[in-house]
Amino acid sequence: MSVRCQVTGTKPSYGNQVSHSHRKTRRRWLPNVQHKRYWLPSENRWIRLRLSAKGMKTIEKRGIDAVVAEMRARGERV
Repeated sequence: MSVRCQVTGTKPSYGNQVSHSHRKTRRRWLPNVQHKRYWLPSENRWIRLRLSAKGMKTIEKRGIDAVVAEMRARGERV
């Protein structure tokens, strides 16, 4: 399974790791993705999401119902 936030769509970014001698090797930066459970009052059940820290802040600001409705509009299964 890919490391991706279900709310924001954040995924790994790529670049070079540069040593002291300026030799470059490819590397990637992973997003801070966590598993988190939220109570969905409209459906009277818990849902488990894979979220980045920014995705958690988005849910706190806009509310879980609005975020889940947007995810379903995108075609994501919740």
